[in-house]
Amino acid sequence: MDLQPSPSGRSSTVGRISSFSVADSGGQTLSSVLNNPHAGKLEASWGWWSVAPPEFTPLTSTKAACDLTRSDFQSYVSSISDSYYRFEDIRNHTTKEQTLDVDNIGEALVACLREVPALYFKEDFALEDGGTFRAACPFTDVSENIILQEKLSHYLDVVELHLVKEISLRSNSFFEAQGQLQDLNVKIVEGCNRIRDLKETIRLVDTDLVDSARQIQELNASRTNLLALQHKLKLILSVNQALSALKLLVASSECAGALDIIDDLQHLLDGDELSGLHCFRHLRDHVVTSIDSINSILSAEFMRASIHDKGDKDSVILLKAKARASISLNGEDVGVNLDEEETTNFRDRLLPLIIGLLRTAKLPFVLRTYRDTLTADMKTAIKTAVAELLLVLVGQPPESDMGAEHTVDADGGGLSLASKLRSLSSGSFVQLLATIFKIVQAHLVRAAEVKRAIEWVMCNLDGHYAADSVAAAIALGAMVAESSQESNGQGGALPLSASLRSTSKVLSSPGKGSDAISPSNLSKNFRADVLRENAEAVFAACDAAHGRWAKLLGVRALLHPKLRLQDFLSIYNITQEFITSTEKVGGRLGYSIRGTLQSQAKSFVDFQHESRMTKIRAVLDQETWVEVDVPDEFQAIVSSLFDSEAIVSGSKDNAESNMTESYSNEGSQVGSVAQNEPTDSSSTTAVNAAQGKAEVIERKKSDAVTSSQSNNSNTKERGKNATQTLEYGGVSYHMVNCGLILLKMLSEYIDMNHLLPALSLEVVHRVVEILKFFNTRTCQLVLGAGAMQVSGLKSITSKHLALASQVISFIYAIIPELRQILFLKVPEPRKSLLLSEFDRVAQDYKVHRDEIHTKLVQIMRERLLVHLRGLPQIVESWNRPEDADPQPSQFARSLTKEVGFLQRVLSRTLHEVDVQAIFRQVVVIFHSQISDAFSRLEIGTPQAKDRLHRDITHILGCIRSLPSDNSNNSATPNWGQLDEFLAQRFGAEAS
Repeated sequence: MDLQPSPSGRSSTVGRISSFSVADSGGQTLSSVLNNPHAGKLEASWGWWSVAPPEFTPLTSTKAACDLTRSDFQSYVSSISDSYYRFEDIRNHTTKEQTLDVDNIGEALVACLREVPALYFKEDFALEDGGTFRAACPFTDVSENIILQEKLSHYLDVVELHLVKEISLRSNSFFEAQGQLQDLNVKIVEGCNRIRDLKETIRLVDTDLVDSARQIQELNASRTNLLALQHKLKLILSVNQALSALKLLVASSECAGALDIIDDLQHLLDGDELSGLHCFRHLRDHVVTSIDSINSILSAEFMRASIHDKGDKDSVILLKAKARASISLNGEDVGVNLDEEETTNFRDRLLPLIIGLLRTAKLPFVLRTYRDTLTADMKTAIKTAVAELLLVLVGQPPESDMGAEHTVDADGGGLSLASKLRSLSSGSFVQLLATIFKIVQAHLVRAAEVKRAIEWVMCNLDGHYAADSVAAAIALGAMVAESSQESNGQGGALPLSASLRSTSKVLSSPGKGSDAISPSNLSKNFRADVLRENAEAVFAACDAAHGRWAKLLGVRALLHPKLRLQDFLSIYNITQEFITSTEKVGGRLGYSIRGTLQSQAKSFVDFQHESRMTKIRAVLDQETWVEVDVPDEFQAIVSSLFDSEAIVSGSKDNAESNMTESYSNEGSQVGSVAQNEPTDSSSTTAVNAAQGKAEVIERKKSDAVTSSQSNNSNTKERGKNATQTLEYGGVSYHMVNCGLILLKMLSEYIDMNHLLPALSLEVVHRVVEILKFFNTRTCQLVLGAGAMQVSGLKSITSKHLALASQVISFIYAIIPELRQILFLKVPEPRKSLLLSEFDRVAQDYKVHRDEIHTKLVQIMRERLLVHLRGLPQIVESWNRPEDADPQPSQFARSLTKEVGFLQRVLSRTLHEVDVQAIFRQVVVIFHSQISDAFSRLEIGTPQAKDRLHRDITHILGCIRSLPSDNSNNSATPNWGQLDEFLAQRFGAEAS
């Protein structure tokens, strides 16, 4: 083809360079430059041939070939650089297009689906269908039909074009896969031929070499199977013999031997020796049944030894109680403690039972059953004792103070159990409680012995012949218990077999387990569980006894607050002794019964306080404020209560030492506590303690009465009647009826405080309340003149005020001692608050006494003012000449008479110090008021002046005779303004 000039118009050096031959002149042809494997594509797409090739002219070289350099080809490279770069771009584009064609396989069909409507691709497309035809050929005239035909032809061309393109894209892969399949078929044929050759070779080897050796091996296997069969037969024989022996041992209650056989059978079951033997498919069930039977035997025997074989001690105690001999004061009673030999025999009896229950891990469960049985037995014994004793005690004649408590049904029928209990006198009820105490003690001593025996087996068997057996049983039981817990409640044979199987695994490989599930830790946990259940059993029995006792107290809850102190104290003390004794055995505090006892004691204190408040209120309302003689009983009360502080302190120290001694061993084991219990009846001790406390108080009062009587005889010899006053601290007090009754009540409160130390705080609060009420009500009745309305008094006289002052002064005087005695039992943290309460009460009494004294002074001042209002009329009579009376005037005589009467009344009733304090104020008032009144008088005649002089002298004589502490330090007693007035008016000589 002809060469065209370059479009750029420049002469290219490529032609010149390419004209050289490679061998000699380095020329280059056009075909080497334009060598392109995709020339057709380039021509079609890039217009390669539209570019005119460069012109080639012959090259004339002036240099030799060996002298050529790169710069000589620079013009040629520059001329073909554009064409070369274009060629590289075309080749790269073609490579990319081929890659995209491979990657875009399937996109043509997608494009076809986009260009052709989806209607033509439906599976049910059929033009004969009316709806399809109308949708595909929506024409109305010929022109639209022609357009539709062209459109359909276009759709067909598009589909064919894309199908051809997709086929061309997949053709290479198809033919490549076809070639691979042909190669695979050839290889399969070759493999089958080789397998056929190998099988033939193997057949020849088996025939010549293996058959004889295989025969020897089969004969050896037959011999081994026969030996295993012989072993199995021997094992079956031994298992059958073990089962027969197990049945005999279980039937004869030989639990230890039966457990040994069960262990052997269980090991066989845990292994693989009996697997597959159909004759022993029920062996595991037989073992489980035997274990259950052994557990039942051991449990029943344990219950019999622990509870039911204690003898007829309950019956003996009831018989003695019915004969009224259960509370003997000489200490002889039914023995409830076991001696050393009985204890040893009892432990030896329980030892095999405990070991057997430990081996089966049933001891905790049996102890829970034992706890329930012991509790039920305790409740039944108490119920039986109450029912039988009520038949005897209800028929006893009631005490005088309890006659109102005996109630019978209105229809005349029998009483219910609660009614019978409420109809008992306090003494009969205490006898009932004492009998129940003894029965409970008998049961608890037996329970404590069982507890000590179990603790001895679990912890203190060092050196004993059964120590190894117990240790092994504890280890085995611990493993069984642990595996039973891991089984999460699966019952029957599965927990037992699984537990024993895991036990054997742990014991066979102790080094593989962790520390948390090591045999030693499991044994410790299992031992702790047994000891906890053991302690819980005894505590449950004590708690049941506490509940029954509290129920008995609750039935009579409405009666106990109304009892006398001694009767309630007997019930309180025996209950307290019962609580202490049972808490020692149980090892825990009985909060429920303590709460019941505390509640009834508080109700007793509240009722006694309310009754005393009602009584003192009625006595004060009926009080006429007349002085009464003091019986020796009240003087004895003062002497016994406030002169025996050392005795009270000593009793407190003894009580504290006894309490410390009682609770010193509370945290120790029950065994040591029960061994140290006395053999005499604890209930007798409680009753004797109550009676002893009451007798001590009565003895002190009687001694005080005797000393008071001797003092009375001595004072009578001196001419004084000591029975008219109450002596305290060397001071005599005149008393009225309400003051003596309050003193009696205070002594009763002190008795309650001493005998019920747990309620000391409540008693102190009640004492403060009654003291406040007495002081307030006395003030209302005397100073407030309330006695004129409630007691019928016509007026409140100075005598009434003086007696009220004496009573208030006596109470004020004994408050410090009263506080000291009551605070002996009050806890230290509460004393500060109560001290402030007592201080306020004492201050109120002091203020009340001072107000009474002020009232007496006010009465005398009012009388003086009454007389002074009539003085001007009397002075007018002085100026009359016929008045020649040498006596003082009526004013002076009446005034001095009333003052003298007040002095006599107060001197006989009040203390000298109080009388002096009152009359010191009266003297000051007389001096100031009378001197002022006389200074305002108009005295004009000598006769009137003489009368004035006589009245002043008469009044001053009365004033100087009044009791005085001479506070003005004057030589003249009760010197004052009236003396100065006399000296000023009549001269110093007259004064």
